Amino acid sequence: MKLSIGIKALNEEADIAAAIESALAAAEPFAGEVVLADSGSTDRTIEIARSYPVRIVQLANIGERCCGAGAQLAWQAAQGEYFYLLDGDMTLADGFMAEAVAYLDAHANVAGVGGMVIEQNVRGQDFRIRAQKAREFSGYVDRLDCGGLYRMSAICEIGYFADRNLHAFEEFDLGARLAASGWVLARIGRPGVFHNGHASGGYRLLWRRLRTGYSGGAGEVVRAALGKPHLGIVLRRLRQLHVGLVVVAWWLALLGCMLGAKFAALIALLLLPLLLLALRRRSVSLALYSLAAWNVATVGLIGGLFRRRKDPSIPVSAVSIPK
Repeated sequence: MKLSIGIKALNEEADIAAAIESALAAAEPFAGEVVLADSGSTDRTIEIARSYPVRIVQLANIGERCCGAGAQLAWQAAQGEYFYLLDGDMTLADGFMAEAVAYLDAHANVAGVGGMVIEQNVRGQDFRIRAQKAREFSGYVDRLDCGGLYRMSAICEIGYFADRNLHAFEEFDLGARLAASGWVLARIGRPGVFHNGHASGGYRLLWRRLRTGYSGGAGEVVRAALGKPHLGIVLRRLRQLHVGLVVVAWWLALLGCMLGAKFAALIALLLLPLLLLALRRRSVSLALYSLAAWNVATVGLIGGLFRRRKDPSIPVSAVSIPK
């Protein structure tokens, strides 16, 4: 089989039909397959998926639910030479898959290829910032955020697709492990997927990330790399780690000003990052959100460094859902 498309989902009843239909259309020219990897949905996601010609697998232990486990579950069920990971709130752009397959066919040193991610929901601050960053780009990258088409043989060479322990940054971890084995990733300058994103406001999203463990993803990636060949890559390239170190230094500076009763310096330290972010984001509200997000991510980073782990090479336990 040339192509497998895995869709990871959790309570995606509003978007799952569109995701499946786009995946089936993309797989059809290659006589490929579509697999839905569900992390324990309690809405109509499974019911809707059953009406389509797809295989459905589900986490056997809902307590293991996280981004890495869902992605690994989708990969475990795949049978194709190439594997695409799609989120349940995304749709594939017309024509992208054919171009991506041709790219991997023509570039034997490339382990994965992605396209541009088009944000459909820009009401929340997080997705407005993502949309600001979006631009046409083609060339080598260190990760394929929001999905990509991967060469199955490259993934098998490094042992597993996604670290089942990671609550976020599983794409970065995968890219680092592939790079340590001599593989590269690429992005082509055309739309790959359309992303609907969360409808909740930005600050609710930050709280959700704390509550679900998502904010600890960067720390989990660092912990997973300790003693591994890709540790140097993680330390050099993980921007969230660098930001976290800066935020911790900022906290210590603020504490020093408070203990020393240096209130003018304290106010300056509080206002400086806001001013710099406002200039960068061209928005005071986005500056406030970015500063809050950095602090939340740093709290999560510290917690993730100490989170318990399971051996990521052990397959994720799953059950098949009958039609």
